[in-house]
Amino acid sequence: MKFADRSEAGRRLADKLLHLKNRQPLVLALPRGGVAVGFEIAGALDAPLDIVLVRKIGAPWQPELALGAVTDGASHETFIDRDLAASLDVSEVYLKEETARQLEEIERRRKSYCEGRPALQVAGRTAIVVDDGIATGATMRVALHAVRRRGPARVVLAVPVAPPDTLAALSEVADEAVCLETPIGFGAIGFYYRDFHQMSDSEVTDLLARTPRPTASGAASQAS
Repeated sequence: MKFADRSEAGRRLADKLLHLKNRQPLVLALPRGGVAVGFEIAGALDAPLDIVLVRKIGAPWQPELALGAVTDGASHETFIDRDLAASLDVSEVYLKEETARQLEEIERRRKSYCEGRPALQVAGRTAIVVDDGIATGATMRVALHAVRRRGPARVVLAVPVAPPDTLAALSEVADEAVCLETPIGFGAIGFYYRDFHQMSDSEVTDLLARTPRPTASGAASQAS
């Protein structure tokens, strides 16, 4: 089954999350594609929308192959698949340099997406962590751990599509996992969308700007 686009996927996913509407939900999306999905969920649940900035650490010769991922914060969260890195003979020097490079990109995106937008308070809320799909799960794993450190009452993983084994592994990190499609022989996320264009920074900032923000008392500095 294919989704027309991320918006349709978000609306369908939102239908499966309505039981959380009265549990102080907060939607935390992974840019860029996850923001379009999260926007629809936030609207359906009457919930605020924020982002989790996570970057994939790719292999030297194949950037789309995730060796791990990193998220921002004073004490940033990093995950490296050591077995995969060793099997591909990827050096520790490369991993450190690539992690630093991705942290620089995270900072660039934070300035682009979040200028004048304090991060929302996560503590005590139901944090719904959203992306447009999961392949290896490296970036989502880091995102879930980073969100957990911010003290939510509950962490919910919500994605339109993911491989069954990856979803099972990530379900152990979240309190609840909601996924519409878990195909065998997964392939690439884009295969499950008719429109899977690469979203621009301006599309992300526009969707964030169109989501109502809580009052100042509901905002807080980004926790590490």
